[in-house]
Amino acid sequence: MKEKIAKIIEQAKLAIEQSDTLALINNVKVKFLGKNGELTQLLRGMKDVPQEERPMVGKYVNEARDVITQLTEEKTKQLAQAEIDEKMMKESVDITLDGKKTERGSLHPCTLVANEIVEIFTSLGFTLGQGPEIELDKFCFQMLNIPPDHPARDMQDTFYITDDILLRTHTSSVQARTMLNTKPPIRIICPGKVYRPDDDATHSPMFQQIEGLVVDEKVTLCDLKGLLETFAKRLFDSNTKVRFRPSFFPFTEPSVEVDLTCSVCHGKGCRICKGTGWIEILGAGVVNPKVLENCSIDSKKYKGLAFGMGVERVAMIKYGIPDMRILFENDVRFLKDFK
Repeated sequence: MKEKIAKIIEQAKLAIEQSDTLALINNVKVKFLGKNGELTQLLRGMKDVPQEERPMVGKYVNEARDVITQLTEEKTKQLAQAEIDEKMMKESVDITLDGKKTERGSLHPCTLVANEIVEIFTSLGFTLGQGPEIELDKFCFQMLNIPPDHPARDMQDTFYITDDILLRTHTSSVQARTMLNTKPPIRIICPGKVYRPDDDATHSPMFQQIEGLVVDEKVTLCDLKGLLETFAKRLFDSNTKVRFRPSFFPFTEPSVEVDLTCSVCHGKGCRICKGTGWIEILGAGVVNPKVLENCSIDSKKYKGLAFGMGVERVAMIKYGIPDMRILFENDVRFLKDFK
């Protein structure tokens, strides 16, 4: 029996020596010291050992258990320390090396332009006006002199939710809401998203629009031109000129299309302005008296000036972007140019 126990100890020592992971050393513990291990099996077989030899056999088994337990614990500590050392080596940081560069984001070109436009007009005394994107037909059309049977409705391709609820096609609805709830004088700028079912190189089904409204006594078309000239010179450069062309909008009378001298060729003619030297940038006009009356404003005492522009179009002109769809692709290579 003594020789058998000595053989078990030798087998355990060899197995412990060959174990190079914590999982393997745990297997050695189970094999020799577990409830079904080698030494446990010897103790269970004590009934077959003569009674006078049992104390001695028990002593040998306990001594073997102590030896194997001590060896496995020492090996476990060695392997655990080795794992820690390896982990520390892998996770070590050389503080003498250059740090990893963190890329910084930047504002989208449309956001840059929108912020700049709002900043220009707020510096001129305008306040910010906002309203819902899901709008009532009443505020989007009827109060702006565009009743259901008005032919101007044919010009407005609209996303209708119900007969009376729609996605706003312009931020003029904010102007109508403001005039209903605010007494003149009024001077507001209304930025926001608008929706129309268009999709090509110069149109998007969703785009940003900024509209402005002035309601006061004795304001004229000349005031509107002076205001827009000041805006254009600040947004582009001091040499920018403004031109009015007659147009028609149901909510303004008279109505004008507003052109600026091309920001690329400065009026000489180039590919961007198609050789004309001018680029259309926005629509404007004197608020139709019917609109003022619809909003309970005395049209004999007060006059209104209104204008509106698409942020994407202004961004395309300002940065020379040929296709509006580029602004919605979010190509990082393109956006990096605007840091």
